[in-house]
Amino acid sequence: MSRIGKQPIVLPKGVEVKLGEDMVEVKGPKGTLQTPMSSLLNYELTEGLLTITRKDDSRESNAQHGLRRTLVANCVEGVSKGFSKTLEVIGVGFKVAVKGNIVDLSVGFSHPVLIELPKGLEAKAEGTKLTISGIDKELVGEYAARIRQRQKETKAHEKNVRFGKK
Repeated sequence: MSRIGKQPIVLPKGVEVKLGEDMVEVKGPKGTLQTPMSSLLNYELTEGLLTITRKDDSRESNAQHGLRRTLVANCVEGVSKGFSKTLEVIGVGFKVAVKGNIVDLSVGFSHPVLIELPKGLEAKAEGTKLTISGIDKELVGEYAARIRQRQKETKAHEKNVRFGKK
């Protein structure tokens, strides 16, 4: 049995969950998120708690049990608190700036490296630190990884530039 899957999800005040036929919709003070449901699981919404149980003991339902519970819990946390990641550019004279929905990285090249922010994310720059925040955990992590990947693509790592997590 999945240790993660059998834990109930506590719904904070102000968070509403709607169970559809194939989607779970979570509404909160920061926005709305949706995640798909699995037909191998039972979803039960009681007062302030969401419990996910397996219909049978098959290997597939066991794998889906922990995954779906984590995805719904991430949606609940995202619409109530949000997620953020902080990256730091390490190098002499290097800096990060945010101009509208464009992240501008000055990392020692003759040109700035510009990366567009996807819808639903916010970025804040302070000198060499860049903080990316949003309600979707997957999107925040993917964008931070894209910035680190861009650094590798431009071969900035050969010029003693590093992007670190903070």
